[in-house]
Amino acid sequence: MSKTILKIENLSKQYRLGLVGTGTMADDLKRWWYNVRGKEDPFLKIGDVNDRSTKASSDYVWALQDINFEVQQGEVLGIIGKNGAGKSTLLKILSKITSPTTGSIKSRGRIASLLEVGTGFHGEMTGRENIFLNGAILGMTKKEITAKYDEIVEFSGCERYIDTPVKRYSSGMTVRLAFAVAAFLEPDILIIDEVLAVGDAEFQKKAIGKMQDISKGEGRTVLFVSHNMAAVKSLCTRGIVLENGGIVFDGGTDDCVDYYIEKNNDKIINMRYSSIGKNSIVQEISIENNIIASGKTLRIDFKLKSKIEGKTNIHFGVYNFNDEKVLHISSEYFNGGYIDTNKKNAICEIQKNPLPQGFYYINAGILVNNNVVEHLKSCLIIEVINSDFFDTGIILKPSALNAKALAQYNWY
Repeated sequence: MSKTILKIENLSKQYRLGLVGTGTMADDLKRWWYNVRGKEDPFLKIGDVNDRSTKASSDYVWALQDINFEVQQGEVLGIIGKNGAGKSTLLKILSKITSPTTGSIKSRGRIASLLEVGTGFHGEMTGRENIFLNGAILGMTKKEITAKYDEIVEFSGCERYIDTPVKRYSSGMTVRLAFAVAAFLEPDILIIDEVLAVGDAEFQKKAIGKMQDISKGEGRTVLFVSHNMAAVKSLCTRGIVLENGGIVFDGGTDDCVDYYIEKNNDKIINMRYSSIGKNSIVQEISIENNIIASGKTLRIDFKLKSKIEGKTNIHFGVYNFNDEKVLHISSEYFNGGYIDTNKKNAICEIQKNPLPQGFYYINAGILVNNNVVEHLKSCLIIEVINSDFFDTGIILKPSALNAKALAQYNWY
């Protein structure tokens, strides 16, 4: 039977905007005076929602507001949301780095946090000394730390530098050692905020495997924040979506990721190119959503102005923002080699797009009787987000792309 190991009730965090120290003494005195008289904090009634895209109308903002959820022992909870949604603030409160403005947190057992590169590490101390320092902070005895020491060093891969001051470590080495300390010193709740993105692919795979062992094999709880949707799907058993400081979705991992993607798409208009030249053959090129997960269907619609006399082909290339072509699609090799211009439109569906995470632009060209009659530069821009393409928890890398083998596309 599952047991609740972490319970969050009506949790809120309010911050004051502007420079540190501006007007805070007056506010502190006002808060103190209300508190002495047994009245509610006057500043809890004011403040904007944490929407970083809008202009502030108040000096106060709610980084988090009315957060409620429970986490069961052995559960891996994924917390996703856009930058500024309140994810890091939530984890800092859970890690007792900062205190909430209102609400309560009830937890059982030891909590270990990995919130940024080198969390809790002293740069002047060696890796060995930092292992014992972090262990002591987590409440471990020297004997317990010594028993786990060899496993920590082996997992981190930093044995050669273990007696070197941490300030000389690279960011990747620091994350490796910090994660090893947090994972192997057996916390009841492990909190991780995006830091694994600093490590290389090999370490990310090891870290995800270790987190799975912690949760499934050892029955410990993990709270995992990441923009890596593949890692969230492969690791987490449940997910919540934060938006503007509040929870907007709480449910299964797949549903959680799908909701996050759809929510972002709702706020972005469909990408569309419309020609303005009188002699243009292409009237419009459109894409249903300009945010798409790797491995999902990418559909591009071409609308032609009028019937074209001659054998017509459509070519388009997908380029990254280093101006490197990563994918080339042509109607030349399908449906007898030519577009049916009587329909005045053509649709290309890439049923399992092989693009890794990033931003891309599309160049398109129209050929009639093998002659280029129209060339459209940067007519569409799309964003691809991470996805578990092969259902293995491993993210595609550009060097692994083989567009001819992976991209199944049809024209009709």
